[in-house]
Amino acid sequence: MASISASAISFERRPAVTAATASARRAAPLLLLLLALPGVAGAVTQVYEAPDAFIERVFGNNAPQAALLYPDKPLKERIRAILGRRYAKFRIRYWLRDGRSAWVLEEIGKERPITCGFAVSSSGIEELKVLIFRESRGWEIRYEGFTRQFAGAQLTSADKLDRGIDNVTGATLSVRAATKLARLALLLHDTIR
Repeated sequence: MASISASAISFERRPAVTAATASARRAAPLLLLLLALPGVAGAVTQVYEAPDAFIERVFGNNAPQAALLYPDKPLKERIRAILGRRYAKFRIRYWLRDGRSAWVLEEIGKERPITCGFAVSSSGIEELKVLIFRESRGWEIRYEGFTRQFAGAQLTSADKLDRGIDNVTGATLSVRAATKLARLALLLHDTIR
């Protein structure tokens, strides 16, 4: 039987694995996963127009005082039917002058809120403007080619838009959010007049 001498065996010296090193090694894959998720690392808040600037522009640099709408139970139920969930705000701020109202509303696209401004009159939606976009995808809804589809849109008796809205490839959830908000703005305008 062959014998092995201790001098023939060499031992490689490795650095000691500390608790911090082990923890960092376990966290590395999680960090890479989080950075790869579009809603975490890819989302950048884009402010296309400040809400105050939108209100000033809608009313010609002479905006009326903001008013507050406190939805009653029937209105809350209609809002829930439009959004598919309870609206988180207890009161809704709006601006009104000469039968024309302005609204700054938010809805979740895929993961984060999209803020839109609406100018509404008796003839329907006058303007839809994407004010703040926080998602990593779907920002194409801010372009006039999409938003002009809402010009003149009215609400039907079933709280639907009186027209179809064309989708934007890759922005389906953002399109749905904007469409829900358009329906909500029309409903709220009808409520205050």
